[in-house]
Amino acid sequence: MDRDWTPREVAELLEREDIQLVDVREPAEWEAGRIAGAVHIPLGELGQRARALDPARPIVFYCRSGGRSAMATEAFASAGYDARNMSGGMVQWHASGLPIEPDGGYVA
Repeated sequence: MDRDWTPREVAELLEREDIQLVDVREPAEWEAGRIAGAVHIPLGELGQRARALDPARPIVFYCRSGGRSAMATEAFASAGYDARNMSGGMVQWHASGLPIEPDGGYVA
């Protein structure tokens, strides 16, 4: 099963509040720029903080380019979650012209 969704698909689902969006990047990357509505849980903390996520709702993970979030996606999918990866990560989100917060934010 393909577990990747494009940034545009993620943006539409996020707008409808149909997903939980989780940024697995490091704190400095998060501070530089992020997607509004995302929850920040660095990859290294996901195991301890998994209970903060609703297992009844789809979860989409993202990082800078998609590698770290793909690892998170596979781990959560193996544990029974409806987990997806945002293909291309923040790099592709930004290249698609989608908004980054805060104002003046950038992809680190």
